[in-house]
This record gives sequence, structure tokens and C-alpha cells, in this order.
Amino acid sequence: MQIKKGKYRHFKGNMYEVIGTAKHSETLEEMVVYRALYGDGELWVRPAAMWDEQIQREGKVFRRFEYIGE
Repeated sequence: MQIKKGKYRHFKGNMYEVIGTAKHSETLEEMVVYRALYGDGELWVRPAAMWDEQIQREGKVFRRFEYIGE
């Protein structure tokens, strides 16, 4: 799975910037390292499979994170 670096919009509206990917030290699961583009700009990690999944809400299908660009 290839996760592009750049800006993304979460399906709930907040903006984030993907810094890169990393591997979990115990499971070797691919993780996405990203920064919130609001508030204190905290760093977060999330499993890549979860980052790339589709969500269904109120009968509509969304990508959890939509790529916006560099």
C-alpha cells in the first residue's frame, strides 16, 4: 500500500499532513505518521490499512482520509 505524503482531509472535516510511514516495532504493521493542521499540530500514527479504508455514514461511502495535494 502506498500512502502519499501531503495534505489530507478527514471525512469529519479536519486537515492533516502525512509526514511518512513507519513500521510497528513488534508487529511490523505499516503505520502512517501524520500531523494535525490545527491546534498544537500534534503528531499521530494510525495503521495504514485504517488510513486507507472507506467508511459508510448515513448511507454514503467516504474515504476516511481524502488526499488534497502536496
